[in-house]
Amino acid sequence: MSRHLVLVHGRSQQDKDADELKREWLEALEEGLAKSGLSLPVRESDVHFPYYGDTLIDFLEGKPPDEVAEIIIRGGTDAELAVFVAQVMEEVRGELQVTEADIAAIGGEEVVERGPLNWRWVQTAMKAIDSKTEHGSGLSIFLATRDVYHYLVDKATKDEIDEGVATAIPPGVETVVVGHSLGSVVTHSLLSTLGERLDLTVPQLVTVGSPLGIKRISGSIKPPRWPSCVSRWYNARDPHDVVALYPLTPGHFVVGDDAPGIVDKSDVDNTTSNRHGISGYLSDPDIARVIYDGLVG
Repeated sequence: MSRHLVLVHGRSQQDKDADELKREWLEALEEGLAKSGLSLPVRESDVHFPYYGDTLIDFLEGKPPDEVAEIIIRGGTDAELAVFVAQVMEEVRGELQVTEADIAAIGGEEVVERGPLNWRWVQTAMKAIDSKTEHGSGLSIFLATRDVYHYLVDKATKDEIDEGVATAIPPGVETVVVGHSLGSVVTHSLLSTLGERLDLTVPQLVTVGSPLGIKRISGSIKPPRWPSCVSRWYNARDPHDVVALYPLTPGHFVVGDDAPGIVDKSDVDNTTSNRHGISGYLSDPDIARVIYDGLVG
């Protein structure tokens, strides 16, 4: 029996056609494989794309992202979410060396004095991050953080997403799993907690553009660990992708002393506009080759 491939998407996929998204992923993967003279070694019918984009739609749906952020920070939703978002943004701006002077230069000293638990600080920090990175990076990390929070904290949302993704991984069949962005958080959680019980066998886990290394996010996972159903784990990031702020190395993501090491690639040149898009990862020849090798055994 040939191995299967499961592709787990990230955020901003609501109201989209699942078959079209799957085709976009496979076209990017084929591009990456072609750079090594390879092609997809399994039938397309053995490639599964569990779609959960609409699950994340909530009462904020339909509002522009900056209005969403304003509602959150002003306390119009869960106050814990506001704290979570602010703490991640503070961690990101510290790592990127976005100083209080940078924030003050954009929003004024009053914004700095009010501190992170304030919409104007978050909005200004997003702009300051953009000034140091690619356009849209500040907004990308904000929106990714919001969706990760909902997945980790809202049990109903988490259970629905986990159930949908789990049904795409055939029990007892060796399956390579690829998780992008929020999808990497979903795959780690699902495989860690349900992998053995559901008889899942994953010879190769691949995570790309993953926020798992961000301390505020990894600290919300109880506990971060190596999924026992996974044989090998490969993580890849563009160093300019602020959603994937850190590599998944022991200093940033601990999976246990007795666990195999995560192979981490931190030099991807993701050519998408915010350095985070899935096409910029799957078209990388090294990432595509790892997926290929996982599928051929």
